[in-house]
Amino acid sequence: MKETTKTTTFKSVNPSNGQLNKEFEELTSAALDRKLEAAANAYSTWKDESFEARAGVLSKLASIMLERKEELARLEAEEMGKPLAQGIEEVTLSAGIFDYYAQHGQSLLADDSIETETGEAFISYEPIGTILSIQPWNFPYYQIARSAAPNVLAGNTVVLKHAEIVPQIAQLMEDLFKEAGAPDGVYTNLFLHVDHIEDVIADERIQAITLTGSERAGSSVAALAGKHIKKTVIELGGSDPFIVLEDANVDDAVERAVLGRIANAGQVCTSPKRIIVVEAIADIFIEKAKETFRNIKVGNPLESGTDMGPMSSKKALETVIEQVQKAAEQGANIVIGGHKIEGSGEFMEPTFITDITPDMDAYHEEIFGPVFMLYVVKNEDEAIKLANDTKYGLGATVFSSDKAHAVKVARKIESGIVYINHETSNAPQLPFGGVKKSGYGREQGKLGIYEFVNAKLIRVTEPSNPY
Repeated sequence: MKETTKTTTFKSVNPSNGQLNKEFEELTSAALDRKLEAAANAYSTWKDESFEARAGVLSKLASIMLERKEELARLEAEEMGKPLAQGIEEVTLSAGIFDYYAQHGQSLLADDSIETETGEAFISYEPIGTILSIQPWNFPYYQIARSAAPNVLAGNTVVLKHAEIVPQIAQLMEDLFKEAGAPDGVYTNLFLHVDHIEDVIADERIQAITLTGSERAGSSVAALAGKHIKKTVIELGGSDPFIVLEDANVDDAVERAVLGRIANAGQVCTSPKRIIVVEAIADIFIEKAKETFRNIKVGNPLESGTDMGPMSSKKALETVIEQVQKAAEQGANIVIGGHKIEGSGEFMEPTFITDITPDMDAYHEEIFGPVFMLYVVKNEDEAIKLANDTKYGLGATVFSSDKAHAVKVARKIESGIVYINHETSNAPQLPFGGVKKSGYGREQGKLGIYEFVNAKLIRVTEPSNPY
């Protein structure tokens, strides 16, 4: 890492009131080198630890997180604005992911036998080294859990470059790993500016990279990793369709669509961003959606009953408002909202848009905020066509009372995830990832643990017959 004369600090700012919580200084090049060396040294012994020892650390970590879930959720509310109840859900899910791999990791990585005519053959799943994890701010605990849990259990070590607006959570997770018994270097937080990521990717001590972030960040990291012949898992944005068929339960569909869209102030990769409703039920759907919007409580994320807190930062708020204003200028109908809420903090009105056409920017963009975009189509075929008319392919939803038919529709959607009668969600055992411009690779579940291991073939046979 090239040293600069300017000192970079990472500031934790409360988006509810703009107050500075705490700040941290960026690592010097010497400090970064020491941390990478510690991770490499830790790998040399951690890879030989028993599964029971590795699982014990993850299990203990899960217990600590559950015991302190309200404290952790409160920090999240103060650092990036997530309502307390939603933060507790995230911490609970994250603990569940650590516990899932503690419970199932050894069996998932058991030798996999291959049938042969003579002798024997099997795949041995083995760790590969230190993994660089680059993560965003919108789910600061969950993003860490789903990338770190399978790798630490497999015997790899992890260095984290977290989002710059959640530095307290970034450091806290390293502290919790150590409290759970992880040796120094097994899991390490790096206070590092994005300008220095290239140096870390190029470092020979880094063996692979996992990133969740923007399309631009994913493209850049994938190119750098390819240059240095290092594997990547990339999870990018989404413009998830939420299809409501004629036989759907409209009340349920409205509730899941609206609440799913405004959760975490709409700052969710798999949030239902394009609501696609067949015209036979469109009028009643729209009226019920308007009613639900009017009852959304926006306010202090630490207060009970808050449905939506502030957006994560001033920049995030300004970006979304600019996108909404452009949609209006291009002819979209802003039914509800579209503005900053007056007063301190980065609060935005929950926003409802209709009449979006392919010649508008909003049709093609991911709007990362509480913006509910509704499309009315003639029939199911048009709904599927519209759902797939995007460069993204992360999550999707199909609402129908005929579950078997909904599954047939789901098979026609170009995405990595499709939920029936519920907005895209998460569970530790369920794989997560997308296609097209939403990235590649999978995290969570059994697929997640195979991304960064060496699937080594071991063949036992006679010299005269190697086949």
